[in-house]
Amino acid sequence: MIVRSATPADATAMTAILNAVIALGGTTAHEHPKSPDQVRQDYIDGPDVLSSVVALTDGRAVGWQSVNHWRNEAHIGSFVQPGLQAKGTGAQMFALTCQRLRNLGIPSIIASIRADNLPGLAYYARIGFIDVAHDPDFALSDGRRVGRVHRRFDL
Repeated sequence: MIVRSATPADATAMTAILNAVIALGGTTAHEHPKSPDQVRQDYIDGPDVLSSVVALTDGRAVGWQSVNHWRNEAHIGSFVQPGLQAKGTGAQMFALTCQRLRNLGIPSIIASIRADNLPGLAYYARIGFIDVAHDPDFALSDGRRVGRVHRRFDL
């Protein structure tokens, strides 16, 4: 596996991964598919993007991770192709993400995870994020309350 900086040329592959995760439901607060232009702007090279990395296996994108400046903090999002989770992709992406954020002088990263996203909660705990807040009333657009857990990683 190769983990490297994401580029605009990765937008289509990154979008396919994100939209596959959205379609499955249950592990992201994103509820509607995104276009490659939206993914590029929001997660690759838009003005709020602090870091964006992509993981490739045999030249094919299998995951990506982006950190954005949001609400005066660095917020992380991680997405791995369904069926390939829990195989070390997230940890490898996080190593490069941390290196980049340390170089920028970012002191910490926030992960806001749906409370019903057990794989996501396990992933962020496994790589060292700690709980800092809970939002039990976080709801999806259809009104379902799923809650949210906010975790922090100090760089």
